Amino acid sequence: TALGFIANFTGKALKDGLSQMGIHTDFKKKKKGMTRINVKMKSDEETEINGMGPVIEKVHFDALLEKIHSLKKGDLLILSGNIPSSVQSDAYEKVIEQLNEDVDFVIDAEKDLLMKTLPYHPFLIKPNNLELQEIFGVTFETEEQIIDCAKKLQEMGAKNVLVSMAKDGAILVDENGNVYKQGVCKGNVVNSVGAGDSMVAGFIAGVLKKKGYKEA
Repeated sequence: TALGFIANFTGKALKDGLSQMGIHTDFKKKKKGMTRINVKMKSDEETEINGMGPVIEKVHFDALLEKIHSLKKGDLLILSGNIPSSVQSDAYEKVIEQLNEDVDFVIDAEKDLLMKTLPYHPFLIKPNNLELQEIFGVTFETEEQIIDCAKKLQEMGAKNVLVSMAKDGAILVDENGNVYKQGVCKGNVVNSVGAGDSMVAGFIAGVLKKKGYKEA
């Protein structure tokens, strides 16, 4: 179920598009503003122009927290991406604090937004290798350095750490201390937008289908 906020005709287009794909939604409608449009341009380099979303007032955010509080054992919450500038910087922590203790959650975010959630023990976090370098202020020269930094994030609270590395594949350090590496299929990259989101979705799908971490 996709949660969050929608506004205006772009919000309706988002909801209708998801519905046509068979994805259930439970959005909070806002009368003012507009669901943002993000433009991805492909030339020599990938460039993106991300629009401003609607202003999220406290009353709307509180309504979202109520929905979050109703999640129960067996549910899994994914918190992904940046938060609107109209929402306080501790929004992710506020959401996590509403979760019942039996509900697992996944974080796919950058820098402080990610780091502040570690004390709450997320089931999975998915930094990419560049974000990992930025977090620890290092430049990776070996895979062992990446694994060491992933283990540091586990020491700080994360259960499973999945590091995406673009053309070099991905490394998973799971909560049992196992390390897995997976390569990627070869070909010409047409568009990498959404690759990280797809990786999170695929991994969680594998977990929910009761596959082992290696298979996921």
